[in-house]
Parts: sequence; structure tokens; C-alpha cells
Amino acid sequence: MLSNVVQEAGAEGRTMALFPTREDWQQARAAAELANSMHEDMHAGEIETSILLHACPEVIRPGYQDADHIADDRRHLLTEGMRAYTDSGVIGRPSLATAEKDKAVLDALTSGFADVVALLAKS
Repeated sequence: MLSNVVQEAGAEGRTMALFPTREDWQQARAAAELANSMHEDMHAGEIETSILLHACPEVIRPGYQDADHIADDRRHLLTEGMRAYTDSGVIGRPSLATAEKDKAVLDALTSGFADVVALLAKS
């Protein structure tokens, strides 16, 4: 995992950062008042569709508002792949997506990254 690489580099005296972390994503999701957890919103759900609605709305397929698919028990995802859990590729609730939610996500991530850059500048 990349987090291990960054941690080991720090132990060797090299300054590195990994961004965004799980906590950064959770903070951004809270700032945007997303309805779903990171687990529930795995692929093509609320956050990814919000990002695309904000950044490139032309790539969003018609009917995304009716494409919700829940597959919370995905214990064999790495073995069986996504096809075992979804026919459409959606695991989440794209119906909850808005461009405004992505703006809040990006604002929170930008602020969090500024903190990381400030820490790196001290090094």
C-alpha cells in the first residue's frame, strides 16, 4: 500500500505525504453532506456521479437517477470482481448526486491539501 511506502520513507528521514487519505475523504464527504458511507458508495454512486456532474456533465448517461444499486456485502469482491455484485457497474446511489455536492467535496479536499503542503514546506 502507498501509505506503507510513505510511512517507511518517513522512518528513513525522507519527507513524503500521501493525499487524500481515508480521513480526508471522510471529511470531504461530511462537508458535502453525502448520504452514503464510503463503503456503500463504491463505484458510479453519489460521489463519483457528483464529480462528473460538476466537471464533465456531458459524460453522464441519461437515466443515472434510476440506476441505484446496493451491494453492501462484497466480501469476495477481490476474488470474484465487480460483475459478481453488479450488472450495470454501479454500486451506490447515483440518484443522490448533484454538482453542488462535488463543489463541497473539492473545496474540502483543496483545504486539506493546503494543510499538507504547509507541513511539507516546514520540512
